[in-house]
Parts: sequence; C-alpha cells; structure tokens
Amino acid sequence: MSLRNKPTTSTELPDNAGRILMRVAPYLWPREHAWVKRRVVVALVVLVIAKMVTVGTPFLYKAAVDSLAGEGESAGWLMAYGAIGLTVAYGVARAGAVGFQQLRDVVFARVGQRALRQLALETFTHIHRLSMRYHLTRKTGGLSRIMERGVKGVEFLLRFMLFSIGPLILELIMVSVVLAVVFDLSYVAVVAVVIGLYILFTFKVTEWRVTLRRQMNEQDTDANQKAIDSLLNFETVKYFGAEAREARRYDAAMAGYETAAVKTQNSLAFLNFGQSVLITAGLIGVMVMAAIGVEQGRLSVGDFVMVNSYIIQISMPLNMLGTVYREIRQSLVDMGEMFQLLDQPAEVQDARDARRLDVQGGEVVFDDVRFAYDPEREILKGVSIRVAPGQKVALVGSSGSGKSTIGRLLFRFYDVTGGAIRIDGQDLRHVTQDSLHDAIGVVPQDTVLFNDTVGYNIAYGRDGASFEEIVQAARAAQIHDFIMSLPEGYETRVGERGLKLSGGEKQRVGIARTLLKNPPVLLLDEATSALDTDTEREIQAALNRAGEGRTVLTIAHRLSTIADADRIVVLEKGEVVEEGTHADLLARQGRYAALWARQSAEADEAA
Repeated sequence: MSLRNKPTTSTELPDNAGRILMRVAPYLWPREHAWVKRRVVVALVVLVIAKMVTVGTPFLYKAAVDSLAGEGESAGWLMAYGAIGLTVAYGVARAGAVGFQQLRDVVFARVGQRALRQLALETFTHIHRLSMRYHLTRKTGGLSRIMERGVKGVEFLLRFMLFSIGPLILELIMVSVVLAVVFDLSYVAVVAVVIGLYILFTFKVTEWRVTLRRQMNEQDTDANQKAIDSLLNFETVKYFGAEAREARRYDAAMAGYETAAVKTQNSLAFLNFGQSVLITAGLIGVMVMAAIGVEQGRLSVGDFVMVNSYIIQISMPLNMLGTVYREIRQSLVDMGEMFQLLDQPAEVQDARDARRLDVQGGEVVFDDVRFAYDPEREILKGVSIRVAPGQKVALVGSSGSGKSTIGRLLFRFYDVTGGAIRIDGQDLRHVTQDSLHDAIGVVPQDTVLFNDTVGYNIAYGRDGASFEEIVQAARAAQIHDFIMSLPEGYETRVGERGLKLSGGEKQRVGIARTLLKNPPVLLLDEATSALDTDTEREIQAALNRAGEGRTVLTIAHRLSTIADADRIVVLEKGEVVEEGTHADLLARQGRYAALWARQSAEADEAA
C-alpha cells in the first residue's frame, strides 16, 4: 500500500521495525568497504573498555575511603597506593572512562555520517525518480520533512542504540555481577526489582507521551507546509494583500503546536519525577542494607560508598531511558516513513532491456496514442501524429483538448495506456529515460529558475559547459546584452524561482539553457502565451532560430505564433479533428478557422 494511503503514526512501532533495522545494518557493515567494518569493531572494543573502566572506578573510590577510615585489610594490594594515590587513581579512571567514550565517538563518527549521507542521497535520488503523478499529489514541505526526519531518525538510532541502550545493558550486567560477587544476591534482587519497576513506569508513561508527541509532530508538519506554501506563492500573497490572512493561518497551526508542546513538556516533568522517586527508593534500599552490613562489621565504609556509587552511576543513563525509548520509537516511525517513500515504486521505469535512444533525424510519431490520468476519464482517444525530421508541427485546441498531455507523454512523465510514441522508430518505452531526456529540449510556458546566478541557470542546460558556450547560448537567445547590462553580469543572482527577472527575461534564460543543451527534438509548451505582444514577438524570433535544424513540436494557445508551422494539428476532446497548413485550415472553414476568427476579433477589440 502506498504511503499516502497508509500513513504511519507515532503511537505504535511500525510492523516492519525489524525490517527497518535490517535495512540500516548494511550501511554499518557494508561488504565492499572493509574500513567501515574495522571502525565499527574498534568502536565496539573501545566501548567495552570504557564500560570496564567505568565499572571498575568505584573500587578505587572504595579503597580510598577504606584507607582513610583505617580499614585497609579489606582493600588488599590497592591500599599500597595510599589514600592520596587512590584518590588520584580514581580521578584518572573517571577521566579515562570519559576519554574512551569520546574516542569511541571519534572512531564511529565517520561511519555514522557516511551512513547518513548514503541514506539521504538514496532518498533524494529516489524522490527525483518518482513520477509526476506522485509529486502532484504530495506537498513539497511534507516530502522534505519525511526525508529530514528519516535521516535524523537514522542518526538518533545509530547513536542511542549503539551507544546508549547497548552500553546500558552491558553496564547493568557488569554491576549486577559485581554486586553478586562482592556483596550478595539480595543486593542484585533489590536493584533488579527497582530497575524493572523503573523500566515499566518509563515505558508506560512514554507510551502516553508518544501520543502527545505525534500530535505535536502533526501540528509541526501542518505549520511547516503552510509556511512553505505561503513563501512559494509569495507573489500571489502580495497580489491579494493576504499577508495578514497567511499569518493567521500559520498562527492557528502554531497555536495547535503550542498546546501539544505544553502537554508534552508537562508529561516530561511527570516522567522525570516518577523516575527520580523510583531511583531514590532503590538507592535508599541498597544503602540501608549496606549500612546494616557496616554496623554488623560485614562491610567496610568503603563498601557502603561503593554501593552508593554504583546506584548513582547506573541512574544517570537510566534517567535518559524514557527519552531514548521514545526517540527510538519515533525514529523507527520516521525511518519507516522514509523507507516507505523509498519503497514507493516509480510509475515510469526503464525496461530491463532498455537501450539508449539513437536519434538519427528526429522523426516523432504518435501512433494511435491513448492515455488517461484516471481510468474512468480518457484524455487522449487514439491520437496519431507524425512529425518529420526537421519539421515544425503545432498542436492547437481549446483547454482540456489534450495538448499538454501530449507533451508530457513525449517526455515520458507518464506512459501511454494505448498505442505508442516513437522517435526514429524507437518506442519510448524501450529506451532509457536518461537518453530520452537528453534528446528533448523543453521550453515551458513558465520558466522556473534556481535561486542562483544567471550563468548557473543557463549552464544548467548542459553539465560541464564552458563559459564561452554559455555566452554563445545567451547570444543566440538574445539575452547576452541584457545580462552584461547587469551590475554583476553573469554572476547576478535571479532570486527565488527567478522572481528578480521579468517574464520575458526568464523565458530567454530558459531558451538559452535549452540551446546549450542542443537537443535534436524541441518541445515548446505554450512558451510565449504568458508574455505581452512585443516581448512575445522577440521571444518568438528567438524560438524560431532555436528550432532551425531541429524537429519542433509546439503546443500553442495563440494561433498567430504558429501560423508559419509546417503543419498544424487541431485537437478537440482528445482527438485530432483537423490537420494541415495554416492556409489549408483557414480554407476549410472548420474548427481552426473558427478559433482564428475568434482570436483575431479579440485582438482587434484589445487594439
């Protein structure tokens, strides 16, 4: 089931928690990288050494106290160092334990960061491979949060499961053995009961807190999506004077987050207090037993201090158990969402035997093409169009006739549900998507630019292009002179989505980067419909030059821009109703002639 149909909540571990852990394991123990395995082994060895030093440190504390209390007989050879020497050794041991812990982190850091980088890259790459249909049904803010939380979840899981839960269990086992050997099993029983109650209380309260955390995350995601949507539509917000409205929407989402966050904070206070009561009860219990042993002469004062040290020592990681448990659960859920995203199959995939597209002349053929976004509503109903090599063919028709759908199918954003699309006789479903995308240049109606320099946006047309090639493409698109008039020339930043440039300037940048790409097939998707008449003429001239020597498929709304096309195809409700040159179609007095007459009348009225 797809991610959007089955959202994972934070109130319970995902059913595939084991599979999630198994998917993370290869990043920590890869077959092809021996150095990663060595670092993991060294980190685990250092971890064990650190815990051995930590558990042994209270013995030095006990010996120092016994030396000061004159009870050296029970301390054995350690008493030879004297109280001062033992105190210094105790301090060195504590510092050593911390040092080994930090060394463990240093050794493992590169492994952990490499795993995060690989997972983030894999997720990022997969998101780009997903179909347009998937992206149209998802919110960009939600996708970015899934990716962000998933990667952070992996980081938390690696850090706390390997360096918190594992070491805590190892330390509890070591301390239990020490208590059983040095004292007796009654101490172990008290500690075990207290720890059992502590864990039970922690997990039960954490279950409740996870529900609150889920609500807080939902409010956080909602607020984040509203903020991103509002910022991406900055111009629209300004046009309608909706700043206050957007602020109210965002504040309403943040108010929900505030309420959930307060509940989460209050529940944390309750958890911390309950944990403190249980640990204190255990501490009192074992210390009373030790005090009785000292009074009876069975134990030394140092033993009393050592028991106290062990209980306080294990209480410190136990205090974090609730947080660790909750975060591990949340991390597994976040990772589950990320892995569900990774498991989301790409709707359009290369066939196993797919070959690179071999473009000879650039003939494009639509052979009885049928397509439907929704099975119950067919958009294209057997469209057949042939564009000969080097020919310019225009697609016209009213809104909803299927023009833009044909462009998307040519670029293979979707696969046809019937018929076939071929370039030089090669079915698009049998060639690699990379080679197909390399062969087609697209100039859309609204050119969206990266928030970078003009030069970067033009260079985006071909990776590795030289500055001379960028300038040549800019000259061909008639934008070089404009760029050079800017204070920083090609280093001028264009702003978010290119908002610092006018519509015509953005279109010229789009044309320039398409020319730099130098594709044999050119798709113009209503590339001038959003421009004023004067700018449209200038851009149209640039597009005509761009189309020289290429196969051009033009999707047009304004018929005046395609009157010079070699052939015009008129679509209506997903079917080809007319086809011919501009003069032929006007002479027929059919659908095209009616559209031409209507647009001419509108132009006359506007004039």
